[in-house]
Amino acid sequence: MTEQSPIINSIRRRVLVVDDEFINREILGHIVSQNYDVLYAENGAQAFEMIKSNKDILSLILLDLLMPEMDGYELLSLIQSDEELRRIPVIVLTSEKNAEVKCLQMGAVDFIPKPYDLPDVILARVGRSIQLAEDSKIIKETEKDPVSGLYTKRYFYRYCDIHNIYFPDSSMDAIVMNVNRFHLINEINGRNYGDEVLGILGRKIVKNLQGKNGIACRSDADTFYIYIDHQSDYDGFISDIANAVIEKTGNTNFSLRMGVYSESEKKFTVESMFDKAFHACSVQKNASGGYYSNSVVFYDNAMHEKEVFSERLISDMDMAIKEKQFKVFYQPKYNIKGDRPVLASAEALIRWIHPELGFISPGVFIPLFEENGLIHKLDRYVWHEAARQIREWKNKYHHSLPVSVNVSRVDILDPGLEGELADIINEFDLETGECLLEITESAYTNNSSQIISTVNNLRNMGFRVEMDDFGSGYSSLNMLASLPIDALKLDRGFIRNITKSEKNSRMVEIMISIADYLSVPVIAEGVEYEEQYRLLKDLGCDIIQGYYFSKPVCAEDFASLIEKELDLSAAEQKNT
Repeated sequence: MTEQSPIINSIRRRVLVVDDEFINREILGHIVSQNYDVLYAENGAQAFEMIKSNKDILSLILLDLLMPEMDGYELLSLIQSDEELRRIPVIVLTSEKNAEVKCLQMGAVDFIPKPYDLPDVILARVGRSIQLAEDSKIIKETEKDPVSGLYTKRYFYRYCDIHNIYFPDSSMDAIVMNVNRFHLINEINGRNYGDEVLGILGRKIVKNLQGKNGIACRSDADTFYIYIDHQSDYDGFISDIANAVIEKTGNTNFSLRMGVYSESEKKFTVESMFDKAFHACSVQKNASGGYYSNSVVFYDNAMHEKEVFSERLISDMDMAIKEKQFKVFYQPKYNIKGDRPVLASAEALIRWIHPELGFISPGVFIPLFEENGLIHKLDRYVWHEAARQIREWKNKYHHSLPVSVNVSRVDILDPGLEGELADIINEFDLETGECLLEITESAYTNNSSQIISTVNNLRNMGFRVEMDDFGSGYSSLNMLASLPIDALKLDRGFIRNITKSEKNSRMVEIMISIADYLSVPVIAEGVEYEEQYRLLKDLGCDIIQGYYFSKPVCAEDFASLIEKELDLSAAEQKNT
């Protein structure tokens, strides 16, 4: 039973007594009025009008069966046939035992026998019936998602558990279904249109589950969970659901993706099954970062092994930081504006040398840590190690070599960012200009006002900010003109194909022109070949980074590059 609040408990409920005999109405009314406000009706017809006019405030009906004009059976039938009136519990007043079963079948909740010689029992039955009806109403209102009409996640899991108790040997599939690019549907057409789409999906899912022993819920936003008898093929299932939306809305670009986990042995909890189905649903990105249309992916052993591996990496991260299993490598950046390339700075890049698993690619653990909110820890580790290395080189060579470090969008939104960076600079007695901050272009396009404010504060502190992966995001020229940046770093995709097509080289030339207009240098990363280097130099690129000069190397090997640069500089000064 739901525990009511003091405010709810203080409200006097209203009870309607329906009986054609005056003495019975008075006796029953006297008993009930101790705890409730009482309304009276002499017959079914009068009662029905009172019920309709007081439907929102009536908590219970005490109904006699044998009355003129309209008897209790007919009134009970009218009440149960009306969606709004059906919520009001009805207790039948009768001395006929044979009427009990019929009235229960018609929707009555209890009986009070005549004569009314047990007032405490009557009050207890009235109170209990009202409480159960209110609890049931609350449950029904919270059981279903109002947008899709499906179960809410909490009730859905409970019904799945009940199914497994009664059908332990059934082979069931856990399905997670998601709408591709749903945020764009909301942004372009509005929230009401998005809700309409979710409603269509909910109704179509229910229709498609008929006869398949299935239940469904809307988990959140545009994500649906379905628990259904095992099937080997869901292509028709997902297409049918998607087509229902297309037919109703005319949006021919609408599509879904689905992840399926099949479980016949019931080794996992329902929640675990849907976690695996969710994982299968979320891995369906194509090479361009989008999602395949109406695609279905089954969770398999390869996914399981990857999931276990990911969990291992997540659990080992803190120890890896403590034991410095993460190694910071440095890739040089060369200024190519003069007669010879000059070592200008370096980029700090992280590598993980695991004591048991060996070398782990940053392409594996960085996205994993980003998805799980752990990138913040790793970034701080890199900042600290890079600052320590700058100080070490500065002490050894009496030469300042700036190092750029990555600052993720999560970092920028952290209100403590400026203080943390200042503390690191102070700890190693560095100048803020010796620590370059790389922020991806895409970070500026999300919560841009807050991010721009933070970047302005960092630049006011003396930090220099490089926009990383320029050309991969969606910055407008108008927005770009107002962004606080000190350098543009071109996305490596442009450099990879710069010598293969005139269109790509022209694009790079345009971006270099934009940088010139903004009076900021251009950095090209991913340069591997002489032909790329020569073309970039001819186009006016300022700084180059890539295997053409050096792969990322450990601090010890990078020291030789510094020494070589210092020797060349000394020789040039001597010759002049």
